[in-house]
Amino acid sequence: MDIHRCRFVPYKPSAINAIAFSHPKTRSAVQANLARLAIGRANGDIEIWNPTNGSWNQELIIPGGKDRSVDGLVWVNEPDQELADGRISAGKSRLFSIGYTSTVTEWDLDTGRPKRHASGQHGDIWCMAAQPAGSDKDTLGADPQDSNKLIAGTIDGELVMYSIEDDDLRFQRVLVRSPTKKAQMVSITFQSRRVAIVGCSDSTIRAYDITKGHMLRRMTLGSDLVGGSKDIIVWSVKCLPNGNIVSGDSTGQVCIWDGKTYTQSQRIQSHKQDVLSLAISADGTSILSGGMDRRTILYKQNNGAGSRWAKVWGRRYHDHDVKSMASFESGRISVIVSGGPDANPVVVPLKEMGRENHRMMPSLPQQAPLLSAPKARFVVSWWDREIHIWLLRKSANDMFNSAGDEVDINQNRKLIKTIVVKGDSNITSATIDDEGSLLIVATAIDVKAFRLEHQDPIKPSDVKVSSSELPSKLAGVGAIKVQLSPNAQWLCAIQEGSRVVMAALDPVSPRTSLIFSPRVQRLTRLRRKIPRYILNGGLGSYDRTITHVAFSPDSKMLAASDIAGYIDTWILSDGEKAKPEDDASSSSESDSSDDEEEQSSQGVEKWVRNPSAKLLPKLHSAATVLSFSADVPRTKISPRASPDGINGSSDHVDDYTLLAITSSWNLLTFHPLQGSLTPWSRRHARKDLPAPVQDLLDLAKGVFWQGSRAWIYGVSFLLMLDLAQDLPKPVDGEISESTAPGKQGLKRKRTGPSTGAGGRMEVGAIAPSQIRKHTAGQWDDINMEDAPRPEDANSDDEADQPEGELAQLRNRREVGKDLEVAETGGERKSWWMTFKYRPIFGVVPLSTASQPLEIALVERPTWDVDMPESYFSVEQWRK
Repeated sequence: MDIHRCRFVPYKPSAINAIAFSHPKTRSAVQANLARLAIGRANGDIEIWNPTNGSWNQELIIPGGKDRSVDGLVWVNEPDQELADGRISAGKSRLFSIGYTSTVTEWDLDTGRPKRHASGQHGDIWCMAAQPAGSDKDTLGADPQDSNKLIAGTIDGELVMYSIEDDDLRFQRVLVRSPTKKAQMVSITFQSRRVAIVGCSDSTIRAYDITKGHMLRRMTLGSDLVGGSKDIIVWSVKCLPNGNIVSGDSTGQVCIWDGKTYTQSQRIQSHKQDVLSLAISADGTSILSGGMDRRTILYKQNNGAGSRWAKVWGRRYHDHDVKSMASFESGRISVIVSGGPDANPVVVPLKEMGRENHRMMPSLPQQAPLLSAPKARFVVSWWDREIHIWLLRKSANDMFNSAGDEVDINQNRKLIKTIVVKGDSNITSATIDDEGSLLIVATAIDVKAFRLEHQDPIKPSDVKVSSSELPSKLAGVGAIKVQLSPNAQWLCAIQEGSRVVMAALDPVSPRTSLIFSPRVQRLTRLRRKIPRYILNGGLGSYDRTITHVAFSPDSKMLAASDIAGYIDTWILSDGEKAKPEDDASSSSESDSSDDEEEQSSQGVEKWVRNPSAKLLPKLHSAATVLSFSADVPRTKISPRASPDGINGSSDHVDDYTLLAITSSWNLLTFHPLQGSLTPWSRRHARKDLPAPVQDLLDLAKGVFWQGSRAWIYGVSFLLMLDLAQDLPKPVDGEISESTAPGKQGLKRKRTGPSTGAGGRMEVGAIAPSQIRKHTAGQWDDINMEDAPRPEDANSDDEADQPEGELAQLRNRREVGKDLEVAETGGERKSWWMTFKYRPIFGVVPLSTASQPLEIALVERPTWDVDMPESYFSVEQWRK
């Protein structure tokens, strides 16, 4: 296998501006399953993550657009309802955002689009909070005004109210107006259902009664430090469960305020620069602060007299400002998620801070925006509204054989075309055919087709780009995902999250004329038995959002998987009608047939539901990888085929092989025509996977095939599994990795349940973070976290970039030495893994099925990404 190790793709992750959990503290298993993390970025993207069992799966990215930014996120959960039969219907979860404009936006997670906007006669909104739900005694005798509201603070010092009752969003009124407009409202939180605490830019914190619209109390912080600004900016305010108030300001101080008298009870100078974010544990026993000095600090309350708060732990987890943070506690999971301009979300243990490692989640998308056209040797990537096409001229063998010792690898690549998509919406998905002649690009509002004319291009002018017309029912709707079939005769698009449509490319000289059939066929999905009360509450039908689509190698089967773990399959028929199925006669959305769903005449190819589709089991969790192997049935596929009587015990079955890898690292292979697991998958449950694979925290991002070998990659690993061989079985009594570094054990190294962050710290893993040095009669504080890094810190083998200390532990494993050595002969390996490549942006093939495997592995090292200038202390400048 030839690997082109590429770092020339200048993908720039966007800064994190806002972090919010839908259920910061879950109180039931239902809430734990519904809990989601929303991350807002500076380019307008909103990412939805699933924290279940510490897997941290990035399920969905809602794309932003030109000149858009997400600067605040708020979840609102409606109250749970008890049904007549005793079941609990979870309250609906709604997501709202602001972006330094005067508009509040509600998002539809089912479709990945804005649901509604609302604005009023006021200035730009800088902060927003949701009115907390009241207890029964609070709601007795309450007027309609006491229904849930959104309260926002503006740049002009106004406090405004938005109503979200009756599943609506509308501006209600201005509660407070500033006569001078000199004080901006920077941060906001609720002390109780009727009292809002607002941090301002004029050295004050104000308490407002939102029912009457007047100020209860003004708390003053005084003036800034000598040489500083005249006014202190209160960047963040939070309230403890007992009503006390916590503030973080531009002086680097964290202040505790009495919630009854509104007087300052304690001031802690913990940061060397502005405190930008705060987080509170659910029980109020822990406070965390993040600052411009890149440090995250934990505070605990003493049990002695006075119950004073004290700093107990501090560390630098980020390479830039810690702009936002939020806490999440669910069962054994107790973590803080923080982020900032360095774009990497960091998961820090809350209850176990100082005893467990942190975990740095990747800033790269879970589904890589990376494609290839193997026959043209194109590598295609996109971000925002731009598409970039590179050419890798020669293979590794051709390059070295032709040039001898004088090889300039940089001359082998060329950026031959950059396409900017018209409009304001960012690109959601793209696809290209193997010959590099047809490029399909989708946004949230439309789908565009481009024809690329070229012949042995060596410079940008050798590639001519022209637009092609798409059917109106496809072009004018938009899509979250588009996929061309391998033979480039079919285009599949996922519209509105769960709607599957198929368009045919007329087979009339496709190289010279790209003409799509005007008829667009909608593929109906299996009806799943989901109770109505579940669809009406919680996240609604969000779980039915399709995240992965895959064509078979012969372009005669299509598979799609959704967040819930359901897999739907369709086959290409020559006009035969599928055998009707009682429980599969309609889609899950129960929509009526449209014009594009008219039945084709006899003999015309159409897509029909796979008769065995209902036999495929539901996955344990959402799929992160869905792919067909190169296996193709030798017999003709018929929609009337039945799995009955097929011998599924043989490893050699005339069927496709569909690979699905879930967020819980369950690796399953199916024979979709039979609707069954393959014999290999039956013999290899998750517990039978090699121990290093079970220890992986990063999720699988993609797969490419080399015969029976599946090469699976994630952000920090490359794994090979040979599906034609059985994996070695664990031996009872075998010494584990942690106790026998000289043996390749198959037992798991990490024991015990995951807490959502990294594993337990090793004994002696905590080194001094600050040392005092006596020089010329003076004591100087030396911060070890700012010490110069080793010369090889940016080398290819650096292990501390993606996952903190856990990656370092992996790199020190001596038991995995043989995993880093490629197969040189002898017995054929059944599996192999390396951590050499990191962080992996994506992997795409550059060879066709008939050629030896050649891939382009694209890395995006964090040290190679440009970031804004960060704060440097006086000590750092002296160095």
